[in-house]
Amino acid sequence: MTRLPFAASVLTAAIALGSSSLCWAEYNEAITPKSATAATQAANAAVLEELDFADRSDFEDAQRGLIKATPDLVVKDADGRVVWDVSVYQEFLQGDAPDTVNPSLWRLAQLNNTPGLYEVTDGIYQVRGFDLATMTVVRGDTGWIVIDPLTTAEPSRAAMELVNSELGERPVTAVIYTHSHADHFAGVRGVVSREQVAAGDVRVIGPEHITDHVASESVLLGNVMSRRSQYMFGFGLPRNAQQQVDAGLGKGVSNGTFTFIEPTEEITETGQTLTVDGVDIEFLMAPGTEADAEMVFYFPEQRALLAAEILNASLHNILTPRGAKIRDALVWSGALDEVLQHFGDRTDVVLTSHYWPRWGQEEVHDYIEKQRDMLKYLHDQTLRLANLGYKRDEIAEAIEIPDSLANEWFNRGYYGTIEHNVKGIYQRYLGFWSGNPATLDPLPEQSAGERYVEAMGGAEAVMEMGQAAFDEGDYRWGAMLMNHLVMAQPDNQTARELQADIFEQLGYQAESAPWRNIYLTGARELRNGFDPASVVTTASPDILQVLPIEQIFDLLAVRLNGPKADGLELDIDWHFTGDEPQEFRMSLDNSVLRYRNGIDEGAEEPDLSLTLSRDVLNRVLLQQTSLGAEIEAGNVTTEGDVQVLGQLFSLLDNFTPTFPIATSAVPAGEDGEE
Repeated sequence: MTRLPFAASVLTAAIALGSSSLCWAEYNEAITPKSATAATQAANAAVLEELDFADRSDFEDAQRGLIKATPDLVVKDADGRVVWDVSVYQEFLQGDAPDTVNPSLWRLAQLNNTPGLYEVTDGIYQVRGFDLATMTVVRGDTGWIVIDPLTTAEPSRAAMELVNSELGERPVTAVIYTHSHADHFAGVRGVVSREQVAAGDVRVIGPEHITDHVASESVLLGNVMSRRSQYMFGFGLPRNAQQQVDAGLGKGVSNGTFTFIEPTEEITETGQTLTVDGVDIEFLMAPGTEADAEMVFYFPEQRALLAAEILNASLHNILTPRGAKIRDALVWSGALDEVLQHFGDRTDVVLTSHYWPRWGQEEVHDYIEKQRDMLKYLHDQTLRLANLGYKRDEIAEAIEIPDSLANEWFNRGYYGTIEHNVKGIYQRYLGFWSGNPATLDPLPEQSAGERYVEAMGGAEAVMEMGQAAFDEGDYRWGAMLMNHLVMAQPDNQTARELQADIFEQLGYQAESAPWRNIYLTGARELRNGFDPASVVTTASPDILQVLPIEQIFDLLAVRLNGPKADGLELDIDWHFTGDEPQEFRMSLDNSVLRYRNGIDEGAEEPDLSLTLSRDVLNRVLLQQTSLGAEIEAGNVTTEGDVQVLGQLFSLLDNFTPTFPIATSAVPAGEDGEE
């Protein structure tokens, strides 16, 4: 899946004296979406002719083994707040696709709208539709083995309640994380407690280095990734046929309690086997594919393969729209080939961490083979065209996918897209620059927009051109035109509304759920302003507990406003007590905040020395207390000038995931420079 920026959501809010300068107009929910234009209706109708909608095999597989359907599922937290609701989809996801949804995406949205408990094969079950991911449950000798316990604790707990009520009450004896993304581990304390794990009653198993990656993912850029995730998943969009219908991997992301329990065992090599509560499992390592820490595993008794998230009912992302490090398509394709070699001839059913299973050895082989080849085709052809001189965007337009790959439903771009994957592959090898001198040092969007508007004859002329593009159904060109005007004049409401109209039609035509959500969120914010309800809080004491102090200091350095710090020099020593004491020298000079692990003998006296426990630091970061209060209470001892701490904190920017995206976040006239 997606990576939700847990740690950064805590750290950007904590120990800060700065504030966001962003001001939004008051949110106005009364502005409603518009209908599909004739051009959009024609584009979506053409999809019906292009693809084989008579093929209903996926629908049969998605319903196979149903034990209990839960179409009215609504999950609430202890305070009665709704954290997950699939009942809203039952009201509109019926029948043929409306004009406002690409029929191919509508088909997937219906396939993902199957919440309930399913038997996959003897002793293996899945709970689908309780969160973005699918929870798999395996019957052991004495209890349940839970695989991928969802994103938050409340849906995870509800899923286990369904399992126990339908299949018989049994304790959880093991939890297995397939990989290091939040939707596959962060609901763990909904199924087991820390106390059960500490007592040895529950084994927790994950791929090598998973805790490191859980702690490190998205820390330094968590705020911007969180904001972009609002667009990608449509957190602020209503659920209806004109707005959010799906997230590509599932219906959406739950908004409950994020948790984590460190593994008691890590899988380190392909071919490693474990017997877990009497169930034999064979593992295959797949790091550097869809996640930095990921593994696939096989149940020989049931001839069942669990392929984690390296295999999906959609083309996945090489470069996710919310932002992350680029994945390696060649490594990913190679991992799928390794899966085929190890398990292809002895697998009768393949399960994944999202979507539904597929049965039959021939079907399984075809599925893995064609996803493998799709990734390698995109990789190889991107590099071929690059070597012929094609630029990044030109490759994305020019690449042709053979019918044998393109016509498979599981290779359609419901989550990742061909266009963005090609650009991601290009960027991984060649960077973002095309090589054209004209684009070596371009103007930023706001400044360029002002000059384009002037060059095109002023705002009215741009509006006329933008309206003409809209009327002709040339929405991509219209969006480019209007972007110049909206960037140059972000308060021009007429321009914002036309751009919103254009985004809306692009969203209605999008086959990719994230692309639809991005376009429609952009349209909604241009019309209505920012919706505070779209902010998802991911602060988690469990994640913070495993976050190295070094990464906390790294983020503080990122938050330092360099120009404001110009000319200031200071040194602070941090002494952390506890079972594993640590000490650091933090220094500020040249407008750079640095630290060293350990304090050199004979070093000059610092301006301030602090002694505290890691627990105190965690509570400060979670905003349960403040450093000042802890100093007064005697839980933090100091030597030197305490005012130095306030001086440093006054230089830290406070990041909030509320900045504008469809217009510029740069103050007028600054063009990104202080």
